[in-house]
Amino acid sequence: MTQVYQRALPGVPGKSIKGVLVEYGPGGYSPSHTHAKSAIIYATVIEGSVRMQVNEGPEVTYQTGQNWTEMPGDHHRVSANASQTQPAKILAVFVVDDVDTELTIPDQR
Repeated sequence: MTQVYQRALPGVPGKSIKGVLVEYGPGGYSPSHTHAKSAIIYATVIEGSVRMQVNEGPEVTYQTGQNWTEMPGDHHRVSANASQTQPAKILAVFVVDDVDTELTIPDQR
C-alpha cells in the first residue's frame, strides 16, 4: 500500500483526501482490517480483478474499472487478488480526518 496523493479539502477544516495505491501480486491479499474511524473510501480496480467482502455482505469479485465504497467503521474481511497468475491494483481514495494518520488497521488476532 503506497500513498500517492494527499490534499486538504478546501472549505472543510480538518479533512483531507488521500489516494492510496494497493498492489497485489498473483494470489496476493491483505489481512482482514478496518480503516481510520473517520474514513469514507471510494475504491476502483485499475488492473486485474479483486475479491472483496465488507462487513457481513457477500464476497464480490470486481474487474478493472469497477468500484465500491466503504463507510466509517466498516470491516474489510476479504481483500485479495482474484487471480493466481496475474497482478491486480486498486486505487483507494480516502476522505479522512487529518488526525487519523493510520489509514489501515489490521485485525488483532
